[in-house]
Amino acid sequence: MSLEFRHKSVLLDECITGLNIKPDGIYVDGTLGGAGHSSEIAKRLDPSLGGRLIGIDQDEAAIETAKERLKPYADRVSIVRSNYCNFREVLDELGIDKVDGILLDLGVSSYQLDTAERGFSYMEDAPLDMRMDDRNPISAYNVVNEYSEMELFRLIRDYGEDKFAKNIAKHICMERAKAPIKTTLQLSEIVKESIPMKIRKNGGHPAKRTFQAIRIEVNHELDVLESTLDSMIDSLECGGRITIITFHSLEDRIVKVNFKRNENPCTCPSDFPVCVCGNKSKGRVITRKPILPSEEELEENSRSKSAKLRIFEHV
Repeated sequence: MSLEFRHKSVLLDECITGLNIKPDGIYVDGTLGGAGHSSEIAKRLDPSLGGRLIGIDQDEAAIETAKERLKPYADRVSIVRSNYCNFREVLDELGIDKVDGILLDLGVSSYQLDTAERGFSYMEDAPLDMRMDDRNPISAYNVVNEYSEMELFRLIRDYGEDKFAKNIAKHICMERAKAPIKTTLQLSEIVKESIPMKIRKNGGHPAKRTFQAIRIEVNHELDVLESTLDSMIDSLECGGRITIITFHSLEDRIVKVNFKRNENPCTCPSDFPVCVCGNKSKGRVITRKPILPSEEELEENSRSKSAKLRIFEHV
């Protein structure tokens, strides 16, 4: 098995507990990755009772690793290469109407970060890529070299939440006017030079937010999440749960707002004595506050630092 996939999955025990797995249930892992979460789900399923797991991932390397890891559970697992936004079509093709649980572990995987040539890391020199699916026609190179200064400013400001977005966008455009920006370290250096020295000394890596912003743009991460959550909740059986791990505030906000709206979708003014809008609750938020990694997990796995888990139950 690929070494990159051997780390323990983030919030693993909390996810498995949160899914409330039944041996005869049908579960979807929409971000299969190295199948760390999926192998724990699969071992709790009984195929003789109809227990089944559908694993979805858009990354070819993840699919290959997951197939190997899930071999012992081949009698109850279906693996599909796709983006989780297509999960409804995947279920329809498999003849499945409703499921008992859905898991999303969002963001970039350790494997993708550690494979330098994928271009996700600002610490390693590689071609600007950042595609989670190599069939995607748009890469980080296109974003960095072809977006206007205003477009770059907006995405670094909105997706990277970087207060120096304007200066970073300006410097990128100045440098690419001399020659195309081709590598991750080139971009990292340009970002670094755009940020005041005193900020660089105290903050994290200066390129972290810009790389996050470009990665989100390349893979349409927030659009996909926002447009898929309602459909996922609608596809749950009564009592079924959706568990989502996020790694930055933008994702977490989308999940939090969506879960809250599905729990209480009433749009009537607060002073109305009775509801007249007709919107019915789809369930309840299990996690009033997100579940965070334990001190022990934070020590074992530094990449769990910003993880938050939220859970919603369909009724």
